[in-house]
Parts: sequence; C-alpha cells; structure tokens
Amino acid sequence: MGRFAIVAYKPKPGMDRELEACVAKHLRVLADEGLVSDRPGCTMRGVDGTLVEVFEWRSAEAIEAAHGNVAVGALWSEFGAVCDYVPLSSLPEAGRMFAEFDAVDP
Repeated sequence: MGRFAIVAYKPKPGMDRELEACVAKHLRVLADEGLVSDRPGCTMRGVDGTLVEVFEWRSAEAIEAAHGNVAVGALWSEFGAVCDYVPLSSLPEAGRMFAEFDAVDP
C-alpha cells in the first residue's frame, strides 16, 4: 500500500533556484527507480521560501529501498548541498487551521 510523504525543504541562502531544480527532478528519479506511485506529486512554497513537496511512495518497502539506491542517494546529496530538511510544523502556515501555500509549477 502507498505511503504519502510531506517534505519541507528550506533553501540555504542564495540556493532557491538550485533547490527548485532538485525538486523538479526528484519524482522523475524516484519513478525511474520504481519507488513512487503514478499519482502526481505537488510542490508548494511557504512565505519564508521553504518548498513543500507531497508525493506517494509505492510502499514502505520502497522507502527503505530508496536509502540504498545509488541514483536516489546522488540526488539526495544534491538536496543536502542546497537545502535543510525542516519539520512541517516549523512553517508558519502549519499553525493555521487551513494551511495555505503558493503553488509551484512543475
């Protein structure tokens, strides 16, 4: 059964465009490796510039497999160079009853 993920990426100073590039190819890499479902993902931007990505892993086993996957590991290294992973609860929007974010084009 699929597992939804909601991930918040806070860009390091001056790395907004590089982060957008990483997010733009993230699901393609995961799909190429057979790790995510066919359900489309969604990317949003918070008021502080943090990008929020929502997507569906194929299964809990796929999540585990991603951690040993060379292609995924290389992309995650790119992410690490341009952003910090932050808890969703750290975003101002998360404190609202109806959290709203700006849409980010794929």
